[in-house]
Amino acid sequence: MTTTEATTELGFTAALVRMSHLVQHVFADVSHDHEVTPQQVQLLCMLIDGPIGMTELSQLFHLEKSSITGLVDRVERRGLVTRVRDGRDRRVYQIALTGEGTRLAVEAHEDVIRRLDALAKDLSDAEKARVASAVVSVLDRHGVFTRRPGDLPRES
Repeated sequence: MTTTEATTELGFTAALVRMSHLVQHVFADVSHDHEVTPQQVQLLCMLIDGPIGMTELSQLFHLEKSSITGLVDRVERRGLVTRVRDGRDRRVYQIALTGEGTRLAVEAHEDVIRRLDALAKDLSDAEKARVASAVVSVLDRHGVFTRRPGDLPRES
């Protein structure tokens, strides 16, 4: 079966679902290699560009604040993140990477990128550009995923 035949048979949404599963497997493999959970890898990668508040993390993960608190507690116990007071509101804490957390976040992020790039190694630059354009177009229509976490409104 050719790629064109598979694309026609599979369809756009089914292809996206399968791609989502493949990306989740990459995160699972990377997290296993770094001895953290996939959600912990996602959290660490989100924090690479700087501290993020708990409300923002809750929105980014689509989880209740109590679930985010548990995730942050577990990563904090490992010495990978710390809670820092927000300079604009002392009642609010932001989550920041520690030195060890930064090292692990960068390594894990680079590992995810390297593995995802390897999955597409046989695609031409034009094919990669078309896929990226289509995905970014969908993401742009639906909000925060094409913005950096720092672009989100801050907690008040």
